[in-house]
Amino acid sequence: MTLLHNLIFLYIWILIISALLSWFPASSQSGGLGTVRHYLSILTEPVLRPIRSILPRPRVGAVAVDFSVLIAIVALELINSFIH
Repeated sequence: MTLLHNLIFLYIWILIISALLSWFPASSQSGGLGTVRHYLSILTEPVLRPIRSILPRPRVGAVAVDFSVLIAIVALELINSFIH
């Protein structure tokens, strides 16, 4: 069970890092930041895409807010607490 807890903990951090990096513009997709974003997207999109398809993005002014990362983290924390 410890391995599973550690994997969930690691994935939560991957989600957080991916969300934080989305706040910074990448000057090019082939640069270091673009490469990191690409690989993080490969890891996170299979979990976030279904949540985004169900959950509408509320608009705050001209910006749509994406709560899919928050929902995924809460769900993973609940799963982690149930299997503990």
